[in-house]
Amino acid sequence: MYSKEQASQIKQSFWTTFGQYIAPQLSAEGMKINWVNYKTGIKHVNFRMQAESRIASIGIEITHPDAGIQELFFEQFKELKLVLTGALNEDWEWELHGHDEYGKTVSRIYHQLNNVSIFNRNDWPALISFFKPRIIALDEFWSDAKYSFDALK
Repeated sequence: MYSKEQASQIKQSFWTTFGQYIAPQLSAEGMKINWVNYKTGIKHVNFRMQAESRIASIGIEITHPDAGIQELFFEQFKELKLVLTGALNEDWEWELHGHDEYGKTVSRIYHQLNNVSIFNRNDWPALISFFKPRIIALDEFWSDAKYSFDALK
């Protein structure tokens, strides 16, 4: 078992390693990008990568505090589901009005990888192989889809 500080250091080390690995990859628009802290440009819409002790996930999180507006964003993503699935080449889970680890209402479109641990360095190649193509695919999707959300800004 790791102390809180050790766990934090291991997580930071993984995300630094991942960031360095993916840094040469340009965005779909040919720009240098911070992949680990991806900015969608729309408040309350985030691309989130998470890795814990038994699971990793990547997804789109809609965190608007107003549940009705959150649902509008979710519905807009549903309108683009075929485009999103085409970019990702796989089906993801769709969850309207779930809850995050703090009890806040969030809506998510996500994919997860089970039986991996950020605390096991031997799992890092699997984690990187899981995250890299999916965050790149999300970026490719978003380079066109973000304009569909202009009215909801």
